[in-house]
Amino acid sequence: MNPYRLYLVTDDQQPIDTLETVVAEAVRGGVTMVQVREKHGDVRAFIERAHAIKAVLQGSGVPLIINDRVDVALAVDADGVHLGQSDMPAAMARQLIGPDKLLGLSIETERQLLEAESLPVDYLGLSAIFATPTKTNLKKEWGIDGLISAVARSSLPLVAIGGINAANLRKIAATGVRGVALVSAICRAPCPRTAAQDLLRLMG
Repeated sequence: MNPYRLYLVTDDQQPIDTLETVVAEAVRGGVTMVQVREKHGDVRAFIERAHAIKAVLQGSGVPLIINDRVDVALAVDADGVHLGQSDMPAAMARQLIGPDKLLGLSIETERQLLEAESLPVDYLGLSAIFATPTKTNLKKEWGIDGLISAVARSSLPLVAIGGINAANLRKIAATGVRGVALVSAICRAPCPRTAAQDLLRLMG
């Protein structure tokens, strides 16, 4: 079982009840991992969202990952944390969450990709494959060739994120990347369950 295959990142603009429905439907459609994101800095709201999604995922076997915040992950006993480059250092996060939780790290440059080899992380989120409206401070657009090169050079499982949709998914899957992370392609779909099923079919 590859938990990274179809990795749903929640849309922090959606109200909590919408989010619960989206995640429940997406999991029925085959989503393999869910990351809860809350970019507004309200820790209490973040914990509330994380608890709600944890309840939705109960018994599904789909891991719950918390974006950026180790304290929130510990508070709700999530399955792991995903760190950005400006978040807590990976070694410190690993000490806090222990050896058994998943730890992911966003990678935005070639140098970070190489440095990650010596970090205590389980997987890397390669960002951004294509430019997207949600990512305004883009360091690098990897593109398909950059993704192929990164897959070849890294010993860690790579998850592609950024601008991925039904139109380019086949090409991305063909690079040998371990999984794809998606926000709007599922969260904003008319039917998240069908969207997830269709995306998995395209991945082959």
